[in-house]
Amino acid sequence: MKRLSILAAGLLMGAAALSGMAYGQSDGWVTLLDSTKMGDWDEVGKANWAMKDGALTVDKLDGKDLSYLVSKNSYKDFQIKAEFWTDEEANSGIFIRCDEAKKIDAKICYEVNIFDKRPDPTYGTGAIVDVAKVDPMPKAAGKWNTYEITAQGPHLVVVLNGQKTADVQDSKHLSGPVALQYGSGVVKFRKVQIKPL
Repeated sequence: MKRLSILAAGLLMGAAALSGMAYGQSDGWVTLLDSTKMGDWDEVGKANWAMKDGALTVDKLDGKDLSYLVSKNSYKDFQIKAEFWTDEEANSGIFIRCDEAKKIDAKICYEVNIFDKRPDPTYGTGAIVDVAKVDPMPKAAGKWNTYEITAQGPHLVVVLNGQKTADVQDSKHLSGPVALQYGSGVVKFRKVQIKPL
């Protein structure tokens, strides 16, 4: 009986440890949002961000300014894994190393773009706006996609669905918060994780 109690206690502790790893930290990865939790962000600009059907979904601005969810923490060298879905009209992106947390744009951050219908496609989906062009521009609309973004010193690499779309050296922004953008269309984020390097 005592052996069974010890075994049961060990199993419970193991299960508790695993459930703690699933949300929070695992192998250095920190989960900023997943299919069950929106996470803790500061909002700049207003939109109808909400958890729906296992994804953080947004499809309407509240006003004319674009909306951003900005991380509470700043990051210097890191990797990001993000799963996202958009419709064809979507204008979105993942901003990294922002110089400020209260004002987000491509001049004071690196913007890893999600914008299939961008008038100038050289900085559309897969590009880092005004820093690293993409040619040809991949299309992300209508399916789940995965971004893997690495920032290490001045070296920035973007991988979309296993294909490298940007690889550049740039040192304008060396650290800062990350942000998820909503500009138009329908945008969903199912998982966003970051791993400091």
